[in-house]
Amino acid sequence: MAKSSTISIVTVMLKMKRTLIIGNWKMNLNTSQASILVHRLEERIKNHTNIEVVLAPSMLVLQPLSTQIDRRKFRLAAQNAHQKDEGAYTGEVSFAMLQDIVHYAIIGHSERRIYFHENLDTIRDKVAAAVRNGITPILCVGESQTERNAGETKRVIHDQLVTAISNLTSAEIENMVIAYEPVWAISTFGGILAKPDDIKKVMDYIRHQVSELYGKKTSETVRVIYGGSVDDHIAGGYLDIDGCDGVLVGGASLNYHKFSGIVDAANRIHNKNGDEQNGR
Repeated sequence: MAKSSTISIVTVMLKMKRTLIIGNWKMNLNTSQASILVHRLEERIKNHTNIEVVLAPSMLVLQPLSTQIDRRKFRLAAQNAHQKDEGAYTGEVSFAMLQDIVHYAIIGHSERRIYFHENLDTIRDKVAAAVRNGITPILCVGESQTERNAGETKRVIHDQLVTAISNLTSAEIENMVIAYEPVWAISTFGGILAKPDDIKKVMDYIRHQVSELYGKKTSETVRVIYGGSVDDHIAGGYLDIDGCDGVLVGGASLNYHKFSGIVDAANRIHNKNGDEQNGR
């Protein structure tokens, strides 16, 4: 294929990207509470063609919410699943069981790494399991405050990223999501406000690593998002980072005012960037 044709295809693919706004509800809300929150979100969030809103409730309420949500507005994500498709694993739910319910699955979240001791190999196997079952992995990577202070950010990101995607093809990587979620910026672990300039450096490094292993096209196509105590007041600053394809929201996603405000901010930035590209 001619070089100019390749460039034009990549350009079209980049323009087709939809901003991802993902709400991770963590271990909160029973079935009725989750249903009420979805109802309130449906009232306040408009259907934007340039934005994809993903809700990640607890495993318990995934199935009932799958029958309630307006699929023109929302998609569902699992917060976790087991890497084996079936077997004698009492209490576990596999990606194979979820493939008719969710589009996405959060994998490698810092809370899973820290509290449940998920190591690099386990996360690699979960990413592969999600892909083979037709579920898009949202791979979380990020360093702790201690690792950051020691200047080990790049090493940590490299190890987490390269191991997790080692069993995937370039086409599979292009379809996944990589969430940079520095542990030191999460409210549970300190909640230091991350500066957009610092976030951009790490996002650029993530794309550089993907490019080194799988080529420039893959690195430009894969969606890279930010997560780390994002709320409606600061989301715009991260969404405006060049190369940032969305945000992974924690606590603020449980508040329908804040979460809908984040979606509104994403739409405003899309409209602003569109106006700038058109010379308005």
